[in-house]
Amino acid sequence: MTFKLLTVAAALIGMAGSGAVIPGICDEAARAAPIVTAAASQQTAPDFTGINNWFNSKPLSMADLRGKVVLVDFWTYGCVNCVNTLPHVTDLYAKYKDKGLVVVGVHTPEFPFERSASNVQAALKRHGITYPVAQDNDSKTWNAYRNRYWPAQYIIDQTGKIVFRHEGEGSYDQIDGTVARLLNVNS
Repeated sequence: MTFKLLTVAAALIGMAGSGAVIPGICDEAARAAPIVTAAASQQTAPDFTGINNWFNSKPLSMADLRGKVVLVDFWTYGCVNCVNTLPHVTDLYAKYKDKGLVVVGVHTPEFPFERSASNVQAALKRHGITYPVAQDNDSKTWNAYRNRYWPAQYIIDQTGKIVFRHEGEGSYDQIDGTVARLLNVNS
């Protein structure tokens, strides 16, 4: 184990022991060290479950989206790291929506004020989000994906399998390249 890894492990143990929040929710640690899984588990993507509201769309299901490439983006409007990724997600949607990409934002609140549908609607308008967004106030879809971080992106292929997972900011070129490859287009 390297010195850096030992230092990080000691810091995490110390934080956990003191009751502090462990990095990885919506913080600098998620942004600084994104988790990228190019060949995710190849598991079938869970369906959207326990959704309180749908914005910009009628309710969707994974069965409805078979044959499409789907980017599921877990976010919340109060998370700076999530807000930093939104321009990249909206650009990806604009670039590939006519080629077979469906983006579904899953807004899973971290704080009570983020549970308000009108606050989510205002955030969609503020950030120019026109793709479907599911409001997951009870974290049921979050839990179905076994998600742990804001933001997190899951790319699902045309057969409904998760083929890529990324947590945190960054890796935008890799996400774009994965979508382009699945759609068989040049990025």
